[in-house]
Amino acid sequence: MEYRPLGRTGTIVSAQCLGTMTFGAESSEEVSHAQLDRFLERGGNFVDTANVYSRGLSEEIIGRWLAKTPVRDQLVIATKGRFPMGDGPNDAGLTRTNLTRALDASLRRLGIDHVDLYQAHAWDPLTPIEETLGFFDDAVRAGKIRYAGVSNFVGWQLQKAALLAGDAAPIVTLQPQYNLLVRDIEFELVDVCRNEGIGMLPWSPLGGGWLTGKYARDAAPTGATRLGEDPRRGMEAYGPRAAEERTWRVIDAVREVADGRGVSMSQIALAWVAGRPAVTSVILGARTIEQLDDNLGAAELHLTDKETELLTEASAPIVADYPYGVLGVDQRSRHLG
Repeated sequence: MEYRPLGRTGTIVSAQCLGTMTFGAESSEEVSHAQLDRFLERGGNFVDTANVYSRGLSEEIIGRWLAKTPVRDQLVIATKGRFPMGDGPNDAGLTRTNLTRALDASLRRLGIDHVDLYQAHAWDPLTPIEETLGFFDDAVRAGKIRYAGVSNFVGWQLQKAALLAGDAAPIVTLQPQYNLLVRDIEFELVDVCRNEGIGMLPWSPLGGGWLTGKYARDAAPTGATRLGEDPRRGMEAYGPRAAEERTWRVIDAVREVADGRGVSMSQIALAWVAGRPAVTSVILGARTIEQLDDNLGAAELHLTDKETELLTEASAPIVADYPYGVLGVDQRSRHLG
């Protein structure tokens, strides 16, 4: 396992992070604990969860594992707050009221006195970001969190939060969706992260399973997979993605590199994300211990320049000429004499 600084902090985390959204939903408590054990055995020290994962059950499962496995000081534990856990008008959002309650509840479920990284799970259009940043700073001073991060922010939101933090607790991480099929964060978010020293923690690095090669061009998925159980599931739904020729071009490129290396397609897709600028740690999400073992095989896999170029070119985002396409780049880079 490789290790990297958590954003611009001095805290060191494994370049792979164990995501726990499956805990209590797609993975039983026994399987979840086995995943935590295996991740620790392989050198992983970074675990990410959220209060809404299985409505608190994911955090509880981790808490029971920590109670029987005295490794708290070896781990960097991250969780998130933002979305409703109750029915009251103040049970959601990035308000001081909701985040105070949410953080305290997460600490109780996890059975610990602080989390290393507490993240705003998404932007809140109703709450001034200054209020959220003030909560983060107070929570750091109170010893309840070590660092603050955000998830699912767009470019202007992340830049505004980074600038307004000022001398208070800085935003040290961004958790975005990022994979060979979804690269739009490169238009602005990656540059914000690089300029502000914010580490990226990509989620869905396998594109909801698409980059594993298990879906076929002319046959809707069936069986015990996420899309097999629900082909219309969310942003990874089979129909819209299967209709894009770019999808199959990317999958073919991943398969070509994987075959040349003699490794799984999953490992190639994970290695590509891990090697992108500003990426601190790639979040793994597995249903089974077998899936986790395969993902962990990418921990020290480095692609050659030629392999990276092949994948990057095949997955180039489809974009209009302006402002992010050729015309926009030309306008911004043209010398003004």
